[in-house]
Amino acid sequence: MAPRETDNNPTEADQPAAAQRAWERLWEEGDDDGTATAGTESGRPATADAEPEAGTEPGDDRDADNDPSETADADNESSGTADDDSPPPSTPAHSTADEVVTPRLDDERIAAVRRVAAAGRRWRNLQLAGCAALLAVAMTAGAIAIGAAKDSGAAGVAVGSSAVSPELLASGSLDASIASLQAHLRTQPKDFDGWATLGLAYVEQARTKGDPSRYPQAQAAFQRSLKISPANENALEGRAALAAARHEFKEALTYADHVLKENLYSERALCSRIDALVELGRYADASKAADLADARKPGVPVFTRYAYVHELRGDVTTARKVLEQALAAATSPGDISYVAGTLGQLAWNQGDYKTALNDYGRALAADENYLPALEGRARTQAALGDRAAAIKGMELVVSRYPLPQPLVELGELYESRGAEGDRAKAEDQYALVDAWIALARANGVNADLDTALAAADHGDVTSALKAARAEWARRHTVHTADALAWALHVNGLDKEALPYARQATATNYHNASFIYHLGTIELATGHQAEGRAHLAKALKLNPGFSPLGAAKARKALEATK
Repeated sequence: MAPRETDNNPTEADQPAAAQRAWERLWEEGDDDGTATAGTESGRPATADAEPEAGTEPGDDRDADNDPSETADADNESSGTADDDSPPPSTPAHSTADEVVTPRLDDERIAAVRRVAAAGRRWRNLQLAGCAALLAVAMTAGAIAIGAAKDSGAAGVAVGSSAVSPELLASGSLDASIASLQAHLRTQPKDFDGWATLGLAYVEQARTKGDPSRYPQAQAAFQRSLKISPANENALEGRAALAAARHEFKEALTYADHVLKENLYSERALCSRIDALVELGRYADASKAADLADARKPGVPVFTRYAYVHELRGDVTTARKVLEQALAAATSPGDISYVAGTLGQLAWNQGDYKTALNDYGRALAADENYLPALEGRARTQAALGDRAAAIKGMELVVSRYPLPQPLVELGELYESRGAEGDRAKAEDQYALVDAWIALARANGVNADLDTALAAADHGDVTSALKAARAEWARRHTVHTADALAWALHVNGLDKEALPYARQATATNYHNASFIYHLGTIELATGHQAEGRAHLAKALKLNPGFSPLGAAKARKALEATK
């Protein structure tokens, strides 16, 4: 088993008390005028691990004239161009549990979450609001504290200006970089670039560790940066990234366009713009944005997005060619593992399991703890029939970072094995999905798509449909069309589901699950020939696309001979 990245982290007791107090005072005191801009509520300082105390919105007392984000109109994104003169929208308040917590290690955080989720199937009958509060405490307790986020003995000492460079986030340990940034900001609290970079680091940490409680920390850091220097580029780029991470894609597009008005060559803004357009279902615009970004700022971040736009349109050959170019251009372990892992996922989608395993191997050679590659390897092993290795691998993944997709996949692997106690084990995984969704919502993340996908097969189908309709009202993508179609199907509304299932596959995106859903719905609506053809197509494309779905597809084909 690869070592956990927290194995060598010092405990809370080992952290220098003076460093903790200095960090708390920095958040409590704010600017020289004595205004407490972050981490305070009713005069209480934030804990050392989470810049604002959970439930606060530090920086909201700033002068609106000094922050262009205060006067934004999110509706102005509709043009989708970088010529919009409106400033970006203000970030809405997202409340979390009103608790004071102390730093813990990641292992303790995951253990706390799993203890909360131990009630398993009983959660189906509880109000998730209370669960969200408990989980927010459990997850926030694992947030990085100054001096406690060192990786394999890396020193978290105060450093010079190099500590605040955004490029630092792409080199070495993210946790160690955050520790260095925090140390730097204790001595240079007016460094707006440092605050913006810290916010970006928290967004990345939330993504890689599956911990949405990082998002309020990121928001606080961006607010602090903008209070010091209104409209600074790094903070606005960071707000675009944060909005996208919270699934606020219209806001992400507006922030990105605002940055591009001032800097046509901002790589982060160009990439955020592509991401937002894709997630809003504006694929033609996303393709144009990818072409523009490739012309202005070619490199790994743009290449991977360019490839995905082509994959969504069914052009797998171009997607793989571009990703191979990106891998050849990648130099840092983070970039190599990300691009190689993306290549693995592309190969797996096509049922090319040998290539997928090779690609995941390349990713893990660069970073043995890279979560998507560990997950993808386990998924591929399952598709190849090596269920024991797949379960072992997926158990490792969810023991570290309990995210919805691997939790569902592990549950389905247990169900497909069918040994004694496996059904209960599966239900525990599905209950933990509910826990994660509750936590995500508590930290301002729109989790309706996750809810719809998980609940449709393994939860409350009524809740699945409600969530799917809500997500479809916000954005029309192939993923939201598929989620709505399947939610309608499991609720017995197949005639209404059929147009959405067809829309989900209209771009020729090679996704066997989408095709399986379409075939199943066609059979349910009396379209026998079309349904059988699509079930056969799904199994030909990716025979092991789902531990349970693939078996159901084969059974349906047999039943309709």
